[in-house]
Amino acid sequence: MTDRYFDDFAIGERIVTQGVTVTQSMIIDFALRYDPQPFHLDVEAARQSNYGGLIASGFQTLALGFRMVIETGVFRAASMGSPGFDELRWLKPVRPGDTLHTEIEVTEKKPSSSKPDRGILRIAYRIKNQKDEAVLTFLSMHLLKRREG
Repeated sequence: MTDRYFDDFAIGERIVTQGVTVTQSMIIDFALRYDPQPFHLDVEAARQSNYGGLIASGFQTLALGFRMVIETGVFRAASMGSPGFDELRWLKPVRPGDTLHTEIEVTEKKPSSSKPDRGILRIAYRIKNQKDEAVLTFLSMHLLKRREG
């Protein structure tokens, strides 16, 4: 992938990532470290829960979905971080064996008025499972360098 800067993105542009399959051990390992709730940690407790089985932490799904986008290299040359995101929604549980991918769409593009070397892209994220069902959505702002000259 060629290096891309703020100026290279277009409103409406879409990018789809490769997939990753979530395993039971990935779910439990993440839960042990960051989200130790019974339906993420314990197969039997999860079976007795309102989810009827083990599910991934929503934070794990968010991190996996974001990582898949970063691994495309689309922001490699120009990323300056992010001032935040909005409208995070966990829509469906992610279970062991689910294969996730991320779809992003540029929804807004705004050059900085005070710092002409950068701009902000607003991007809609949709993390989907193997059935093409959205399991998590959010809107993110990406601060990106502009091309010189």
